[in-house]
Amino acid sequence: QVQLVESGGGSAQAGGSLTLSCVTSGIRDNWSCMGWFRQASGKEREGVAVFYTNVGSTYYANSVKGRFAISQDNARNTMYLRMNSLKPEDTATYYCVADLRLGTYGGGWCGLSSNFTYWGQGTPVTVFS
Repeated sequence: QVQLVESGGGSAQAGGSLTLSCVTSGIRDNWSCMGWFRQASGKEREGVAVFYTNVGSTYYANSVKGRFAISQDNARNTMYLRMNSLKPEDTATYYCVADLRLGTYGGGWCGLSSNFTYWGQGTPVTVFS
């Protein structure tokens, strides 16, 4: 059974930092594409950061570029999202996402608007001013 379990959400003051973690389990192959999405109350879900593992490329939403950083620790089956210089508009539930085919031949594009197969349960982040 594939599982993605996020942790690290919480509250932070504007200008502060948080690091989200996502531990994955239940697969034998390597993820081809992984990332983080978020959804704020009353807003559409948006891709925040994506890691195209097969080529080692990362993509960020313009709203977080230069402030957020996605990384991966294969030995621990864990993906991270380091969030610096937080703003109140970063308040949202953050979801870890992963896929085994995106970015592979015939599997579709690996990017911020891709349809990921596997999702975590979400972890809330609140940024107060």
